[in-house]
Amino acid sequence: MTTVHYTGEERKKRIFAIVGASSGNLVEWFDFYVYAFCAIYFAPAFFPSDDPTVQLVNTAGVFAAGFLMRPIGGWLFGRVADKHGRKNSMMISVLMMCAGSLVIACLPTYATIGVWAPIILLLARLFQGLSVGGEYGTTATYMSEVALRGQRGFFASFQYVTLIGGQLLAVLTVVILQQFLDEQELRAWGWRIPFFVGAVAAIISLLLRRTLKETSTAETRNDKDAGSIAGLFKNHSAAFITVLGYTAGGSLIFYTFTTYMQKYLVNTAGMHAKTASLIMTGALFLYMCMQPLFGMLADRIGRRTSMLWFAGLGTLCTLPILMALKTVTSPFLAFVLITLALAIVSFYTSISGLVKAEMFPPQVRALGVGLAYAVANAVFGGSAEFVALNLKNMGNENAFYWYVTVMMAIAFLFSLRLPKQPKYLHTDH
Repeated sequence: MTTVHYTGEERKKRIFAIVGASSGNLVEWFDFYVYAFCAIYFAPAFFPSDDPTVQLVNTAGVFAAGFLMRPIGGWLFGRVADKHGRKNSMMISVLMMCAGSLVIACLPTYATIGVWAPIILLLARLFQGLSVGGEYGTTATYMSEVALRGQRGFFASFQYVTLIGGQLLAVLTVVILQQFLDEQELRAWGWRIPFFVGAVAAIISLLLRRTLKETSTAETRNDKDAGSIAGLFKNHSAAFITVLGYTAGGSLIFYTFTTYMQKYLVNTAGMHAKTASLIMTGALFLYMCMQPLFGMLADRIGRRTSMLWFAGLGTLCTLPILMALKTVTSPFLAFVLITLALAIVSFYTSISGLVKAEMFPPQVRALGVGLAYAVANAVFGGSAEFVALNLKNMGNENAFYWYVTVMMAIAFLFSLRLPKQPKYLHTDH
């Protein structure tokens, strides 16, 4: 490995850029995930039904629909980032997320405006899905480009520190509200508070992102293939397929053990909603803290090795962990099992954006990373809850465990295609 020496001033600037980009990332994901953690409370307001599982299926369907916009967002914001700069793309995406959260916070219920309530909810989620579809690829690209060489795994891991931090703050917000509001108040109006918080935080994030320094150059932005789908697939189709392959499994297992797990503990294991929220708060906090450690590990053992450990352990351990959680009665044991699963996922998430960014040249990097991630997320990540709940409704919940296991085996095969040394991102800009 080539040793690169940075001046104190240069290190300071790059670390500040990482903080600035990742802070905006945190707000984006808080706004997006707060929907999943509040769904238990607002589902009856938009989807009247006597069966709570049916209500959750409907809200999970809207959650999944937000993911369907991600490929469009990945393409649109990837193109903006590669042609007009990473900074511009990140500012637009966080502004759109703010608008979506504000609409949901103020949205009248089904009892007030009838069928328009779920329709507007769906439209707001589609708008947020478009935003997040562009957020991941652009932020991953920016943080990979600005990270210090020799420590890229460590610094790039902060994308998922803040992504998980967004989830953690979302569930923590729900936990705090549960302490001050009773069940009836949470269902009536309390669930709106986190969406208002998210909208305000997004404005603060926008101001932070205005201070960032652009990492792309005029030369790459003016390249004829910059931000072009044709340019991406003409020379980099194999890299795109590889990223798509391992991201499918990575997204599915990530959402299984994060956003879906709260509902799984309540709906399948029979735990109280407050208990499930506390378990997930603790597990997500540890998961967030794991990211820099696994990022440093990847700097030592190599990104390809980390990916193989992730997919291999995921294939072997997913089924027994989910089966054990199905009948778990001890909150502590549930916490340990979920934390174990998230430790396995950390081999992937700590370097997720970096390992993708290293496979594409700068003129199509944000597009390649963002589009591949968004497509895999739309099909496999966003549908995780929807598939799991429907299989449960059909009386065949165990099929979901096998589905995740098979996708992890596929991720292992695609991880074998990763180069031992990255083709791009060898030099600093």
